[in-house]
Amino acid sequence: MSEGIVRQKTIMPVPASGPSSAPEPEVFEYLGFMLADEQYALPLTSIREILKPPPVTHVPRAPQDILGVVSVRGRVTTVVDLRRRLRMPEGAMTKFSRVLLVDDGREVVGVLVDAVLAVVRLGPQELELAANVGGDTAEYVRGIGRPGARGAGRSARSDGRWTLKDDILILLDPRALLRR
Repeated sequence: MSEGIVRQKTIMPVPASGPSSAPEPEVFEYLGFMLADEQYALPLTSIREILKPPPVTHVPRAPQDILGVVSVRGRVTTVVDLRRRLRMPEGAMTKFSRVLLVDDGREVVGVLVDAVLAVVRLGPQELELAANVGGDTAEYVRGIGRPGARGAGRSARSDGRWTLKDDILILLDPRALLRR
C-alpha cells in the first residue's frame, strides 16, 4: 500500500477564541477634542453624535455657561459652552467648531468644542486616574491619558492646524461635566 500523499502529521492551529489564547488587553476608547490649546477627551461610549454648530436659541436667565437650546431631530437639547463651564477664556466659532451630543446617563446635552481630533484607544498603561488634581475644575477631570505611550493614532485637519499630539489628553467625566 502507498503511504498516502501526506507524509507528515498535520498540525491544526488553535482558534484565537479557544481557551488557550491569551486574553485581549483592555482598551478604552475616547473622543479627543480641542479647547483653546489643550487636548481633552470624553469616553466614546458617552458620545451620541457630532454636529456642526446649529442655530442656538438663547434661553433668558440661563446660567452663563449655557448657550441655549437646539432642536435635534425634534428633541430640544441644551447646549453648553465647554470653555465657559471649564472657566476658560472665550473663543470664536470657527469652521472646526463642533457640538458633541453627550449622554451622561440621564439626558443628552450638546457640548460646544473648538475642534474634534480623533478617536483615541488607550490601554491601562496609558491612563492615570486623577486622584488629586488641583484647580477649580478638578471635579470634571477623570484622569490623564498619554496616547504616545504605545503609538496611538493621529488625526490632522486638511490645513494641518489641529493634530493629536504625543502629549496628554485631559479625560473628562461626562456625569460630573453635565451635572447642573
